[in-house]
Amino acid sequence: MTRLSHWIYERSTGWVTLIGLVVFLLFTALVLPAQSSQAESYSGAVGSPDTSLYYTPQQLYRFAESYGVEGRRSYVRARLTFDIVFPLVYTLFLTTSISWLVSKAAMPKPFWRQLNLVPLAGMLFDFLENGATATVMVRYPRTTPILAGLAGVFTTIKWVFVGGSFILLLILGGLALWRFLRKRPS
Repeated sequence: MTRLSHWIYERSTGWVTLIGLVVFLLFTALVLPAQSSQAESYSGAVGSPDTSLYYTPQQLYRFAESYGVEGRRSYVRARLTFDIVFPLVYTLFLTTSISWLVSKAAMPKPFWRQLNLVPLAGMLFDFLENGATATVMVRYPRTTPILAGLAGVFTTIKWVFVGGSFILLLILGGLALWRFLRKRPS
């Protein structure tokens, strides 16, 4: 893990971090609204497992039932397209930004330097969530008890790591700004 963290640091220059930010902002502004609109067309007022903090297997099966055949197909298609690309985009942004800010905030301890791996855990659990929920949707009305049970857990863990990454970004941004302002000549 230390080598992976170091590898990310080596590539997280100011320019790479800026590119990650621009890609994230463009994706969020141009692709995310269309995807959200499409998801709302089949999920309606029921919502989606992806945006829930946690759900039980029974709730996941209710999502599947309420989506209908076409809605489940659209859901699975989105998990195999959009929801592969979006985790890569936000992970690029978060890992490079956290790495760059840790360097700017001069966090010397190895623990602080490995915080750039937190977004990778979020991406991993996002992919696990997508695989579990897509499998449940494909197999519905047949049940998939183990994956249905794990899906909600994967979703919660995903949000802990992704949300935690954004919180880290804010904290590190504040620390880097504070350090910058302290070093500036009066």
